[in-house]
Amino acid sequence: MNAITSEKTDNEGNDANPSLAAVTEVEAGIRDFVRNDVAYLRRPGQTSRTDAAEDDTTVKNVNSLIQRVAGTSLGEIENLITELESLRDLLHAEGQRVQREIAGYAHLSHAAMKSTRIIAENLAQWKSAAENFRQS
Repeated sequence: MNAITSEKTDNEGNDANPSLAAVTEVEAGIRDFVRNDVAYLRRPGQTSRTDAAEDDTTVKNVNSLIQRVAGTSLGEIENLITELESLRDLLHAEGQRVQREIAGYAHLSHAAMKSTRIIAENLAQWKSAAENFRQS
């Protein structure tokens, strides 16, 4: 069985991005856990793990790392959900406002058409009355 060496991560620049540093830390923890977990497979003559306390410590460390990264991510997701809910409420209120304005414009347009129709009918009556007056 060939052992594959893990790639070295570049830790420079991680101070600027705490999420990247946390991810790198989790990856390193997982690598160490896997290395420790399968180390007995690489040693000839050993068929079981002898250091259970070390295993528990490694598992707890990996779990702790994952919880820290997940906690940060969950906080960001909760903030995003809050912002999206606020945006949804704003869009709902704006949608209702636009519907009210459209209804107002529709009512105004209907009243303008009615007034125009009345004016057109009155002009037609005056025109026919003027023509009758000229003919007489």
